[in-house]
Amino acid sequence: MVTAETAVTLPVLVLFGMALVWALMATAAQVQCVDAARAGARAAARQDSPEAVLAVARRAAPGGARVTVGRSGDMVRVRVAAHPPGAGALPFEVRHEAVALAEETVGAGP
Repeated sequence: MVTAETAVTLPVLVLFGMALVWALMATAAQVQCVDAARAGARAAARQDSPEAVLAVARRAAPGGARVTVGRSGDMVRVRVAAHPPGAGALPFEVRHEAVALAEETVGAGP
C-alpha cells in the first residue's frame, strides 16, 4: 500500500520542487533585467556614448538579453528583455523598461 502511494506522490513532489526552482531562476532573471535597464538609463542620462550605454546594460543583464536604447526629447528609455534559464522553447520572457531624464551638458563657460 505505501509503495503505491509513494510511487504517485514522489513524482508530484519532484515536479513541484522543480517548478519552485524554475520560478526562483525566472525571478532572478527579472531582477537582473530591472538592474540592467536602470543602469543603462542612468548611463544614457549622463550623456554616455551609445556604445557605453549598451555595454553597461549588457554587463548587468542576464545572458542572451536584448537591450534597446531610445531617446525622445529629453527622455531616454532603456528596455531589457531575456528568456529566463530553463525556459527553452517556451514563449516566456522577462523584461523591464527604465526611463530617465537626460542631464544637461555643462558648457565650457564664457
